[in-house]
Amino acid sequence: MSTVIEHLNMTFQDYQALREVNLEIRQGEFIAILGPSGCGKTTLLRLLAGFLKPTGGTITMDGVKIADSQEILEPNKRNIGMVFQSYALWPHMTVLQQVMFPMQYSRFSKFKTDAQRQERARAMLRLVGMEKLENRYPSELSGGQKQRVAIARALANEPALLLMDEPLSNLDAALKIEMRREISRLHREVGGTVLYVTHDQAEALGMADRIVVMSQGEIQQIGSPKEIFAHPANAFVAQFVGQSNLIRGKWEGDQFICGSGQTVNGAGIPDSFHEDQLYPVKADAVRLVAKDQSRFTGKVKEVEYQGFNTKVIMNMDDGNVVQVLAGGMADCREGMEYGIQFA
Repeated sequence: MSTVIEHLNMTFQDYQALREVNLEIRQGEFIAILGPSGCGKTTLLRLLAGFLKPTGGTITMDGVKIADSQEILEPNKRNIGMVFQSYALWPHMTVLQQVMFPMQYSRFSKFKTDAQRQERARAMLRLVGMEKLENRYPSELSGGQKQRVAIARALANEPALLLMDEPLSNLDAALKIEMRREISRLHREVGGTVLYVTHDQAEALGMADRIVVMSQGEIQQIGSPKEIFAHPANAFVAQFVGQSNLIRGKWEGDQFICGSGQTVNGAGIPDSFHEDQLYPVKADAVRLVAKDQSRFTGKVKEVEYQGFNTKVIMNMDDGNVVQVLAGGMADCREGMEYGIQFA
């Protein structure tokens, strides 16, 4: 089953939250919607869930229109599961009851008897490693345990589309990494189609088959994690995913010129960078050299030791500011002068 979004628009009074969004979500895909706060990613998810009616465009699932500006199919009539950022667990229900509940009331449930629902719920709890805690209440669970219960509940009815709204944002750094692996494992084992909303590029790059990068209500780029990271379509994607340096200079054909005449071959760089007279380059593709070995020179502004790497911020003589990832043992200090070369 595929979900197709065509020319989708969403306006709240005088604010346009989504503008001409087009996307096909294919069966079995894990798609991450990536962007900063306010870019429209959660609005898109809520439209897919049936919580909002679009002001323009259509959404179809398996060839059936479920939303346009005139009418929408109610959430309970869509075979969709959802994992909320806040977990949304009922405080008076045990873990087992939480997972059984949607199977009892959903029109899509294949599990008609209480025994079938218990068996399915326990299978889901085993899948997420919560089978020994089925009699606990939410107040007796950690954040990671609550999220596992929420995921088990969302998967119980075998939804055609699973929506996940920044599900790891309330977890600490170590638990986020663990849960990323857990969600990836569940997708491999259970299959199904996932739309995962996040502002964290590490989550999107680490889990998704495709990433949809959004800004100000518009899709900026759609591609595999490698495509998005290595070949950003424009300046926004370059800075938001991978935190590329955007070097100001001048394009002459495929040659980019910066500093006092430093040239770099920019074949394959998208036209949008040419139009803005910018050259995108990752911090690990820049290296410090002696000042007399480059025509792109400057002084060290800041040094940040990060263990395996040392991040060096350079104030260049032509006004550019450049981040460089030097080796972890790099001996750089504020005020030192270097040249820069591109790998």
